Amino acid sequence: MTFSFLGTWYRNRQPRRADPDLTIPESAGARRRAPDQQRAGRVLAALQGSLVDLLAVLIPVDCVCCEKEDAVLCGSCARKVRQLCRQPFRAELESPALLDVDGTAKIGVVAAGPYRDELARCLLSFKRQGQWRLADVLAPCLSKAVDAAIGAGSGYCLVPVPSSGKAYRRRGFSPVHLLLLFIRVRRMLPLCPIVDVLKKSGKTRPLTAGPGAVREMAARLVGEAFGRAHVDHGGGGQKGLGRGDRVRRVRGSMSVRRGRSEDLKGRKCILVDDVLTTGATLAEAARAVTAAGGLVCGGVVLAATRPPAYASVTAAGDPGSVIKTQSKNKWLKDE
Repeated sequence: MTFSFLGTWYRNRQPRRADPDLTIPESAGARRRAPDQQRAGRVLAALQGSLVDLLAVLIPVDCVCCEKEDAVLCGSCARKVRQLCRQPFRAELESPALLDVDGTAKIGVVAAGPYRDELARCLLSFKRQGQWRLADVLAPCLSKAVDAAIGAGSGYCLVPVPSSGKAYRRRGFSPVHLLLLFIRVRRMLPLCPIVDVLKKSGKTRPLTAGPGAVREMAARLVGEAFGRAHVDHGGGGQKGLGRGDRVRRVRGSMSVRRGRSEDLKGRKCILVDDVLTTGATLAEAARAVTAAGGLVCGGVVLAATRPPAYASVTAAGDPGSVIKTQSKNKWLKDE
């Protein structure tokens, strides 16, 4: 009887807790549906709508994937891009330039998604047609790949792979740097500083004699004879080049800017590029960073595709073959 009385007295002395089902939730920032009560708010809303309509008339845009009007990337296609990048995967084993003589990977590479469908169209429009607004969708996909790569690790820095001078002048911007700018402004990766220290040396491949030079000269003459554009092996993009041409072209083409080597010494670096094909560009960037004293722990790309040398053995209509190297194993080397 005494213990029951004491228990009832103790419970009555405790402060009553509010029932969460009966508590009024705190007001959240809901979107305004009714007209703004303030004159300034109504004026700003009208100006915003007028500006959007004016831009649609002066600079009409279509979806880069489905050609829907009044949107650079419609909501449906944006969801498909996010779906392609929903699970980053390992991609270095599909890149021969990143493989050692025994078949092991020199560095691990994580790709945000496969280079196909909506993701490929977005990347091409982003890089070649100057659709910089696509970075609003592509930057989160890249940051997700970086986050998946580093896992619970810390102390890493992101080193962007630079564009060539010719590509930069043609586009007016560097795709990788623009994506990283979106990531930094939105603080998607606050613990990964961006160390922009690499540069293209502008070295062109010297003129050599041999079977390769003969084939190149013959291809140039045939292209001119039939009115086709010849692929410039001395500058510009690498699209259409084979594995050997890519490796020879980028060899020795990157270096660390003068006076910036101290920013890399002893730091764990993750290389960031847009598209992974043969891996020649990432391998050259890794060489330059390592020569400056940095510790290359891996790479991250927005999209990965099969190298041109393997195109003949890839089954037609088999988009899943590009992601057959998925792995859940930890890949960063804490050196």
